[in-house]
Amino acid sequence: AFPAVTGPTADGGLGFTHKWNMGWMHDTLAYFAQEPVHRRWHHHKLTFAMMYAYSENFVLPLSHDEVVHGKGSLLGKMPGDRWQQLANLRALYAWMYAHPGKKLLFMGAELAQPTEWAHDGQLPWHLLQFPKHGGQQRLLRDLNRLYRHEAALYQADYEQSGFRWLDHNDADNSVFAWLRADKQGANPVMIASNFTPVPRLAYRLGVPEAGRYAVVLNTDSEHYWGSNYDVGLTLVAEPTPWQGMAHSIVLDLPPLATLFIKQES
Repeated sequence: AFPAVTGPTADGGLGFTHKWNMGWMHDTLAYFAQEPVHRRWHHHKLTFAMMYAYSENFVLPLSHDEVVHGKGSLLGKMPGDRWQQLANLRALYAWMYAHPGKKLLFMGAELAQPTEWAHDGQLPWHLLQFPKHGGQQRLLRDLNRLYRHEAALYQADYEQSGFRWLDHNDADNSVFAWLRADKQGANPVMIASNFTPVPRLAYRLGVPEAGRYAVVLNTDSEHYWGSNYDVGLTLVAEPTPWQGMAHSIVLDLPPLATLFIKQES
């Protein structure tokens, strides 16, 4: 909680380039540890970080501190059966990549190992022979590619103009939706997360312009060992104002999933 870690030394700050956002990590993991039926009562844990997101240049860590000394693995922190645990973990990784702030994952996060990290051994690379673990690795590979390709996901991390909530109040459905934009306020990417195992049907999402939109990454894809719930390949914007936008699209949100949506060129 020390202030101005990334503030200029001339202004009394410490002059570092980045600061770990431990509050984000603890709040996020506390939320995901809840059974989905109870998450509506903890909705604020995921929105609270945006109250102070621009006070420092933050790194979002999922660090080794959380997978050692009896704390278990990230996968083990997720509730539900194995499918739900893996789906929760995929949705969490995508939430992290879509949230303002630089990213830090501890070694082995892409393997979704069921046991905590052991410093005397090697990472359990053999897990990748199983589709449910290989899918986690493919997701993180695709998230990295999407992150590099879409300036909206990183250019304006520390500028309020780069982020806009579309819906942060839908606690009853445990759905969050927001928009990221680049430094020019252009080339937006919309993100929607459904953190329950219940598909949210005919969900309306505000979009900036008329046109056709497509889901460019879906953590529920069968490619990642998801359920491959049908979202639709192309979404046509309607002239229905929604969430402060002049247009909107309607789609089905898959269970325990995060979607990235872009306007087609």
